Amino acid sequence: MSSALTDLFPHPIVQAPMAGGVSVPRLAAAVSEAGGLGFLAAGYKTADGMYQEIKQLRSLTQRPFGVNLFMPQPDLAEPAAVDVYAHQLAGEAAWYETELGDPESGRDDGYETKLAVLLDNPVPVVSFHFGVPSPEVLGALRRAGTFTAVTATTVDEAVAVEQAGADAVIVQGVEAGGHQGTHRDATERDGAGIGLLSLLAQVRESVGLPLLAAGGIMRGGQIAAVLAAGASAAQLGTAFLVTPESGAHAVHKEALTNPLFVRTELTRAFSGRPARGLVNRFLREHGPYAPAAYPEVHHLTSPLRKAAAKAGDAQGMALWAGQGHRMARELPAGRLVEVLAGECDAARTALSTGGRGR
Repeated sequence: MSSALTDLFPHPIVQAPMAGGVSVPRLAAAVSEAGGLGFLAAGYKTADGMYQEIKQLRSLTQRPFGVNLFMPQPDLAEPAAVDVYAHQLAGEAAWYETELGDPESGRDDGYETKLAVLLDNPVPVVSFHFGVPSPEVLGALRRAGTFTAVTATTVDEAVAVEQAGADAVIVQGVEAGGHQGTHRDATERDGAGIGLLSLLAQVRESVGLPLLAAGGIMRGGQIAAVLAAGASAAQLGTAFLVTPESGAHAVHKEALTNPLFVRTELTRAFSGRPARGLVNRFLREHGPYAPAAYPEVHHLTSPLRKAAAKAGDAQGMALWAGQGHRMARELPAGRLVEVLAGECDAARTALSTGGRGR
């Protein structure tokens, strides 16, 4: 099973699917062409929008690639809490001269329709975030020739992924930028995330599936470390966010290495679900009061985030970033894959020779 995964791409490097317009076809194509595995993010897109991006990506590369889906979310939000948060954000709406979004804009992200598209037009890899698909869905994708992977942030979640019949587990450490892919959004687990290497070791002892390691990885030496710890490949997001092919806003890219932003935090401020981003004014002022209400809060703050981006105001944007963000390198995506692969090979050689390969 591990070879079924790694046979898809020569280098053990996966470009994480980053929703919100970052993981565009040109980025995924550049990564895949360089020997990694490029990914499109279907989250927050319509099914047709996803399909059009797949068509565009296929026109750019014949190499394997993946598509990531968000799982539908249960209705757990307290309407009163969302209303209180909306009232708190009224000043932001006035400042950015926009209206707040409709929190009831939808919670399934077009999941069933997107699945139908991917079954009619199979892609090499499909991954899932925010939960585990049913065994029927995973079986249907397997019959279509698609390799499946599901994010897990705990050992129990990884076991659930294996039991459902997925082909691989994406082991996501707490260092990761963007949304934590927890299967159930439980406020009692806020701040209880596990670091990648510790989580990877625990999952390796509990499941027999291939593992993709995700969370704070920015250098080839780190890739070598997770491979030594039992992963089949590493998944990197923030490292690719600053590449010229990335669709991230220029302000977001610049902020990653701006000394003004010294640290990251997990916050519910922008979406109602824990996600790691650079600490800015919006996160500081609203994070402590944001309710556990995804995707209601995501829809509510969407116009604010767009208005801040349009104004070039980093203090009002969701600046998703992993803990290694200051190590970001502004290289073309294909070149970054080559550099990471070279660093990884050098580190693995050094490990195998007890350091004599340096």
